[in-house]
Amino acid sequence: MKKLFLVLAFLFFGIFAWIFSYITELRHQGFTFEIAYYYFLGRPDHTFNPKDAAPQLDYSKESSWASLPLKTDEADLIPAGERGVDQLNSKVDVFFVHPTGYLKGNHWTDPLEKESSTKENTQWMMANQASVFNGCCSIYAPHYRQASIYSYYDTDKVRQEIHSFVYQDVKKAFEYFIQNYSNGRPFIIASHSQGTHHSIRLLAEEIDGTNLYSRMIGAYIIGGEISKSWMKKMNNIYTCDGPKELGCLVHWDTINVKLINKDMQRFKNNICVNPITWKNEGPISNLKDSKGAVHISGNFAIDLIGDDAAKGEVFGPLEAPIKQYVQAQCKNGILFASDQTGTRFQGFGGSSGNYHGLDFALFYMDIRENAILKVKTYMENNINE
Repeated sequence: MKKLFLVLAFLFFGIFAWIFSYITELRHQGFTFEIAYYYFLGRPDHTFNPKDAAPQLDYSKESSWASLPLKTDEADLIPAGERGVDQLNSKVDVFFVHPTGYLKGNHWTDPLEKESSTKENTQWMMANQASVFNGCCSIYAPHYRQASIYSYYDTDKVRQEIHSFVYQDVKKAFEYFIQNYSNGRPFIIASHSQGTHHSIRLLAEEIDGTNLYSRMIGAYIIGGEISKSWMKKMNNIYTCDGPKELGCLVHWDTINVKLINKDMQRFKNNICVNPITWKNEGPISNLKDSKGAVHISGNFAIDLIGDDAAKGEVFGPLEAPIKQYVQAQCKNGILFASDQTGTRFQGFGGSSGNYHGLDFALFYMDIRENAILKVKTYMENNINE
């Protein structure tokens, strides 16, 4: 009886330790304890099977795109006091791949319901992320059968299988964009988080070392950790180290500066470009050089339990930029940014200090003005073409 008790106790503490480490990892990702707890309970109860996924979208249909120049959408929002381009007549395009908005555990990939909180989360991304590029460019952002957030907390094998399946949507949307919308114009690739995980593959397989590279002004592949070893595999695309450099990639993962002395091994091999100085090394930026943060518009639904019903969220207008707001420094593969405790940005920053949800917001005008500068530089360099 005593041996049985010891075995049961050992099993109990083993399971408890595994659950604790799982939830702790989610907490490190910036989630509250409650959300991390529900993630543990809510993952899909079946293995991934491509046959169970929704049919692939037809990208000839407007409804298959979260943003297009020819329709009114949240990516058209402009911060108060700023100006945007006429997207119907812009000389440059942006292909934007949005991050994860499907947080349910019913399926491994987004079932693409016409009205859902997931779709509203995509609208949130258009309003608060993709819109940064309407100062320079026409915005094309596809819907796709995005992977559920739970794919990130399963085994590498499961995650890679699901993401390889999802990537085919991004690739198909990009091919349609190039063949039917781009009309030979130069373009920018932009993304965040899950969108970045698909975009780095898109860059490697469809752009780097091809004729399309000459048309790529740059890539804003933000959030999601890109390693230096991955960059070394590229033929043409390189890590930017200046505000006017073309054909290169910028990337950062934002963390609270209070954690600057904490050992974060998983980031050490990653690239980081400071979105204020646009350098990949150097001291902390000057506050006066911060072009402006822009407050988040609307709510991002993080309802992990229950159905995916739409909530009727409305996005916009965007507030005026807050100039000279933040300082930042790249160190050990991480972008450390000013502490947001007690500010209106705090709710999107994560109690663990992970500012993944603020990768765009804190540097909104820095990204916006840099994209305008890169477009201007490219056009001047190719004036006779």
